[in-house]
Amino acid sequence: MAASPHAFSSCLLTGWVGGCVWYLERKAVQESPHKFMRLFRNVNKQWITFQHFNFLRRMYVTQLNRSLNQQVKPKPEPVASPFLEKISSGQAKAEIYEMRSLSTPSLPLSRNPSEKQLIELESASIVESPTDVGKERKEEKQWKEMKLHVDDLPGILARLSKIKLTALVVSTTSAGFALAPGPFDWPCFLLTSLGTGLSSCAANSINQFFEVPFDSNMNRTKNRPLVRGQISPLLAVSFATCCAVPGVALLTWGVNPLTGALAVFNIFLYTCCYTPLKRISIANTWVGAVVGAIPPVMGWTAATGNLDAGAFLLGGILYSWQFPHFNALSWGLREDYSRGGYCMMSVTHPGLCRRVALRHCLALTGLSVAAPVLDITTWTFPLISLPINLYIAYLGFRFYVDADRKSSRKLFFCSLWHLPLLLLLMLTCKRRRQEGDKGDAQS
Repeated sequence: MAASPHAFSSCLLTGWVGGCVWYLERKAVQESPHKFMRLFRNVNKQWITFQHFNFLRRMYVTQLNRSLNQQVKPKPEPVASPFLEKISSGQAKAEIYEMRSLSTPSLPLSRNPSEKQLIELESASIVESPTDVGKERKEEKQWKEMKLHVDDLPGILARLSKIKLTALVVSTTSAGFALAPGPFDWPCFLLTSLGTGLSSCAANSINQFFEVPFDSNMNRTKNRPLVRGQISPLLAVSFATCCAVPGVALLTWGVNPLTGALAVFNIFLYTCCYTPLKRISIANTWVGAVVGAIPPVMGWTAATGNLDAGAFLLGGILYSWQFPHFNALSWGLREDYSRGGYCMMSVTHPGLCRRVALRHCLALTGLSVAAPVLDITTWTFPLISLPINLYIAYLGFRFYVDADRKSSRKLFFCSLWHLPLLLLLMLTCKRRRQEGDKGDAQS
């Protein structure tokens, strides 16, 4: 039976189409990796990602529904914390009531508010201002340019020069001058006190100039003039220079060159050695003790013109006194010192801090006994100074054992009155050179 022409043509057509499809599939499979890589490169070059399509979709939805637009709401005024300011609960409630935010105008219940309604809402939120109390607090928190008034300048310079510490330095210098042998020379004494005070002001000002970035991190020093920006660094350096030059000149040419050299050495030791060493090693405490021991030596050299055993004894007393004084102080400020990045014994070596304080409390008794041996005081001085020396030694022992803030605070406050009383007792029991000369003549 012969095949019909339609069946033959359909078979031929089917075979031809199937061959074409097979050929195209094979070619597509062979070239698909290359096309895919080419498409990937184009995507990387042109940054065509699905994020663009998502962005276009969000824009389209936003245009359809205006209520999806992000609206900026005014930030409410913060309520003052009762832990920062000591105010009564009634005042706090009254302030909170006054600072209550005003109610926003209500919108219609329609799901898609119009642009006009949204603009009215935004304008209403801008026009409606908070209460006067809220305005005042907001103005207080804003940055303001600090202006320097002439009336405030003496107090600012006094805090810059650490006037209390300068007064202590001048008093120890005066004690060294008074304990020195020989007649008391008032003009030389006044020049010595003035020159020492100016040198101390210069050293303290330079110290604060160097430590501005670190003092800002400590609660104890964050209100210093340079930290708060009350004066410029140029003014601080100029003030230090105006104090250092006449101070050293008075001690060098008005007193003697040895005292002037000691003043220059002490300024250098305090500003260039002690100040940077505070962030490097705990040896800064010993260097700082040397700085505090030099002023009474300067007073002795101003009166005698030379360095002898009496000058070193006074320096030793001041050197030992500073360890219980400063170690007890730094114990209560450990968090502050660690926050400021200072390397102190109380922070890194607390056990050594307490041991050193106790050792030098005991050393004060031995140095008091050495005073009559070196013919500076009579033998009455070790006896009458024994009670206060034993008391500070007892407090040093309690600080070593208890290692708490209470014992450190007691030791610190004891050191504040111990040194002036000890120097006053030394002046009371000072050996008169006339008595010593008579004793030598009789023997």
